[in-house]
Amino acid sequence: MKLNNLEGFGPLFLFFKGKNMEELMNKKNQMNGLDLMTFIDNEKIKLAFFDPQYRGVMDKLNYGNEGSRQKKRAELPQMSEEIIINFISEINRVLVPSGHLMLWIDKFHLVEGIHKWLKNTNLNIVDMITWDKGKIGMGYRSRRKSEYLMIIQKSPKRVKGCWTLHNIPDVWQEKIIITHAHSKPPLLQKALIEATTNEGDLVMDPASGGWSVFECCKEINRNFIGSDLIL
Repeated sequence: MKLNNLEGFGPLFLFFKGKNMEELMNKKNQMNGLDLMTFIDNEKIKLAFFDPQYRGVMDKLNYGNEGSRQKKRAELPQMSEEIIINFISEINRVLVPSGHLMLWIDKFHLVEGIHKWLKNTNLNIVDMITWDKGKIGMGYRSRRKSEYLMIIQKSPKRVKGCWTLHNIPDVWQEKIIITHAHSKPPLLQKALIEATTNEGDLVMDPASGGWSVFECCKEINRNFIGSDLIL
């Protein structure tokens, strides 16, 4: 993708100016994920993971008694709904037809719905997995024990040839060692990568956080492209 107009891009983006997609693969890139995707041509990504840092939810969870992990989450750069929609629009552009987006949401967005995020895209919700963390976390009323992964497929919707593992339950139990405020279950991520990609395919995580998707890709011989504002 040509980068003729650099107005509005930050200094981290300008550091990468002149590089191509191949030079950004299989490494930790410190840059905005929206900037990263300008280096990716249409329909190059087989699978994308996206774990937004929700501004709206952080406001709702501002109870005054947050634990240390929640305070760390609040200190991270956070995304408005407009920014989340921009991310999803770009993910839609770079995904191959019938490619998948694994979108992490919490119970607020599960209840309120995310259909407006997918408006004007070719993305379709096809499934959901509940991650049972195996321990009870914070909560003002009920205590949270789970997160939700929306499985989204770019048109055309199909399973044959696009999803090869059939032993993944829709409630996934996995305790993890927390290494980042957005730590996610590596065994689940690895299973999803194996289910929807082949060796050598390109997996993207434009908000990489603790880089767990990158580590999974290295273990099972997938190519990776991703970025985060903080290394």
